[in-house]
Amino acid sequence: MSLKNKAAKLDFSNLPGLASDAEVPARPKTAPGAMMAFANEARSDLLRENEVLQAKARQAEALQGRLDEALNELRQWDGAKASRLIDPALIRPSRWANRHELNFNTPLFDKLKAEVADAGSNVQPIKVRPVAEPAGSFEVVYGHRRLEACRQLGLPVLCLVDNIEDRALFVEMERENRGRKDLSAWEQGMMYRRALDAGLFPSLRQLAASIGMQPGNVSTALQIAALPDAVVQAFASPLDLQFRFVAPLKAALERDEAGVIERARTLAAQSPRPGAREVLARLTAQDGNASLSRQMRYTQGGKVVGSCDKDAQGNMTLRFKAGALTPDKEKRLQELLAKFFD
Repeated sequence: MSLKNKAAKLDFSNLPGLASDAEVPARPKTAPGAMMAFANEARSDLLRENEVLQAKARQAEALQGRLDEALNELRQWDGAKASRLIDPALIRPSRWANRHELNFNTPLFDKLKAEVADAGSNVQPIKVRPVAEPAGSFEVVYGHRRLEACRQLGLPVLCLVDNIEDRALFVEMERENRGRKDLSAWEQGMMYRRALDAGLFPSLRQLAASIGMQPGNVSTALQIAALPDAVVQAFASPLDLQFRFVAPLKAALERDEAGVIERARTLAAQSPRPGAREVLARLTAQDGNASLSRQMRYTQGGKVVGSCDKDAQGNMTLRFKAGALTPDKEKRLQELLAKFFD
């Protein structure tokens, strides 16, 4: 076989990189055809890019919706302050605290303490502010009774922590405590007096405007706080003093201060002491003989446990300390009195 015939029989189609005629795409043979093919390819690329962009836009829209929902939730907490549990040992009372320690020995405080014990802490947070010394400690803005309840129970106290200046502290404490019915007139007066003495407010009127009270009401509370110590001690508790006591006590002191002080000291020495209304009547009596004269004292184990008093009008009062009479003796006394008036 000639060399020419052998070459004709060679098959180069299976060599790497070479494809059969069927696999090679047809190419345009004219210039317009080539331009049309290029345009179709470009159009396909644009469509694919457009689809990608639309998918990304849908994802961005979904993310924006989630972001808007989160922002709306955050707006509901604008101005809110987080609360946290703090060791009561790290919290000190405010210098303007208006809660007398006698408030921690009342049925109302016992009820509050039981509620705190049942919940494991105070449900309603108190408010405190950080203080420089000692480091890591706080001062009460309001909530002294809740703090004391947690302290006695050995529980951490739930607190709102806020950095506020002295005047703002006073205003918040006063408004929060005045809203509670068990805050006494004497406690309010003492708080106002301390604030004015410390120069927290330049005048009574500015103090009244800051706490939203009438100047006359603030003045009345201050007059209670200004009563002589002997007069205050004549009452079983300073918490017994009422706003309506101011006018008659003031008039009695202006008329005969020495006589009022003398009667007040006599009342303070009595045990048990009369009720608040009776103390007021005795302190303000114009006739010195109108005051009660002790008729008889009843003692038990060397201690006075009861008394029988009679005033100038002939009214008699019989008193016994709680627990002085056994149930049997109390019953016998009631039976005796009942028979006496038959």
